[in-house]
Amino acid sequence: MGNQQRKGVKDVDTFLVDRLLVKRYHNREAMGAAAASDAAETLRGLLAQKASINVMFAAAYSQSELLAGLVAADVDWSRVNAFHMDNYIGLPADAPQQFSNFLTRYLFGLLPFGQVYLMGDTQADAPRYAQLLAEHPLDVCFMGVGENGHLAFNDPDVADFEDPLAVKRVALDEVCRTQQVHDGCFATLAQVPRYALTATLPTLTSAAEVFCVVPAPAKAEAVRRMLREPVARACPASILRRHPSARLYLDADSAALL
Repeated sequence: MGNQQRKGVKDVDTFLVDRLLVKRYHNREAMGAAAASDAAETLRGLLAQKASINVMFAAAYSQSELLAGLVAADVDWSRVNAFHMDNYIGLPADAPQQFSNFLTRYLFGLLPFGQVYLMGDTQADAPRYAQLLAEHPLDVCFMGVGENGHLAFNDPDVADFEDPLAVKRVALDEVCRTQQVHDGCFATLAQVPRYALTATLPTLTSAAEVFCVVPAPAKAEAVRRMLREPVARACPASILRRHPSARLYLDADSAALL
C-alpha cells in the first residue's frame, strides 16, 4: 500500500499512501465538513499571499457536503476565479444535468466569485477553455473519483498522465455512463451522453493544492485500486499518489475495502 504512516485521531484515521494524505472519517457528514474546513483554511492562506487565486471544481452529488461547506465558509470569494472540469457534449444548454448548470445552482450562483469561467458543450470550445486555464494557473482543484477510477472524465481508456492537451473531447466508457444513472442524474443509460469535454490529468494535477472527496459504498472498489494497486492509467485517480500536496477524504463506506 505504499509508504504509510497512521495516526489515530478521535474522529479520523489519517495515513499516507506514497505522497497522498488520506483522511478516513466515520460518516459522510463528518468527511464533508472536514474537507470544507481544511479547504477554506487553504483558500484563506493562499489569499493572504496572492491578490487572486484560481480554483477548479467538480460537479457531482458526491461533492454536495463539500460544496455546502464552502458556500458557508468565511472566504473572500471576490478574489477567487472559478473553473469547472468537464461538461457533456450533446445536452441542451439548459439541461440540469449539464455540469456548468449544476455548479451554477449549487455554487457559482451562490457566491460572489471574481470571475466564473464556464466550459462550453462542443469540441470547438476546448482550445478556448485551455487558453483560459493557461492564463489562470490553478491554485486549487476540488475533485472526486468515479466508479471506474476516473478523475473528471478521464476514464481509463482515454487517461494520459502526460497528455499534451489541457482540455479535450472524450468518449465516455460504459461504467462511467452507468454511474450517471446510479447517481440519479439520468433515468436510463440511453439518456446519458456518449461524449464530453474534460480537463486532462496534467491540468487537474497542475493545481498547487488538490482536495479529493470520495464518499459512498459505490466508490469503495475504486478507492481500493487507487491506493493499493500500482499507479497506472487503469485507475487514473492513482496519479494523486504522486502529487506533492493532495488530500483524499473518505467516509466509512468508501474506505470499506482498505
